[in-house]
Amino acid sequence: MIPGIPMIHVVDDDALFRTALARLLRASGYEAALYESAGQFLDEPPSNTPGCILLDVRMPGLSGPDFQARLLETGNPLPIIFLTGHGDIPTSVQAIKLGAEDFLLKPTSKDVLVGAIERALVRFEETRERHLRLSAMRAGVASLTHRESEVFALVVRGKLNKQIAYELGTSERTVKAHRHAVMQKLGVQSVAQAVSLAEALGMLALPDGRAR
Repeated sequence: MIPGIPMIHVVDDDALFRTALARLLRASGYEAALYESAGQFLDEPPSNTPGCILLDVRMPGLSGPDFQARLLETGNPLPIIFLTGHGDIPTSVQAIKLGAEDFLLKPTSKDVLVGAIERALVRFEETRERHLRLSAMRAGVASLTHRESEVFALVVRGKLNKQIAYELGTSERTVKAHRHAVMQKLGVQSVAQAVSLAEALGMLALPDGRAR
């Protein structure tokens, strides 16, 4: 594989179609990985390389919609474009509801297919960047000491330094020091940013799922 070139994963049981589609993809500037079934893809999961999946609906073994559901369960980040000769409205609606980038019918033009792939690649990058940001946020929160975590939890719930000091049984000066350390470790400049971070990590939800 050439670094930087997106990998398009073609999952289709029609060997002639896979070969023809691979030629089209490579001529369009992509790399192509071919799978004769969803099971083969699951047995040989790809690395976290930019790309997307072109997926048939009807295949022996795991169907396209069932495969889509399986990938959702495993958290696979690759966007899915259905490309099939057996499309119907209920199947297409369900696929889009579950997050498919597009639902195309064979045969489709090169321009339509490439347009769908480019949108899928943009979504892949947006999803990856969001995951990276969340990972960095989680790492920042994990770096807090126990007392800093207590202060952070109270700050994002709108407590003042005086209130936090009373609740934790410490001095307001100590709370200010912990608060400063929290802001530095999390890389935030204001309480509003700290609240946004806590919300993004789901730290402001009550046990029953309601927002605090």
